[in-house]
Amino acid sequence: QVQLVESGGGLVQAGGSLRLSCAALGRTFSSYAMGWFRQAPGKERESIAAINWSGSSTLYADSVKGRFTISRDNVKDTVYLQMNSLKPEDTAVYYCAAGLVPTIPFRSADWGQGTQVTVST
Repeated sequence: QVQLVESGGGLVQAGGSLRLSCAALGRTFSSYAMGWFRQAPGKERESIAAINWSGSSTLYADSVKGRFTISRDNVKDTVYLQMNSLKPEDTAVYYCAAGLVPTIPFRSADWGQGTQVTVST
């Protein structure tokens, strides 16, 4: 089990950028695949990005492909989500998660508490 803490959310104008961070507390971060999810009000949680343990393989949902980039630093035990060209429909609570396999949808039992991203028009 790994404890996850997200940060970096906030309010940004449409077309802007944000970088989310997710710090993992534990000794086995580098053995996990990592994923990012988001959940907008009244909608189901959406799996949007995944990365394998080494960072050599990434996957994206069509809704964010070409705009978002997932990366990781196994020395800092942190996974990132760089979000560019943000749209109002990207407004959601963003969560990171740890799992075994980097897939979309991503399957995980370990979640962070989430960080709010709000994109204004």
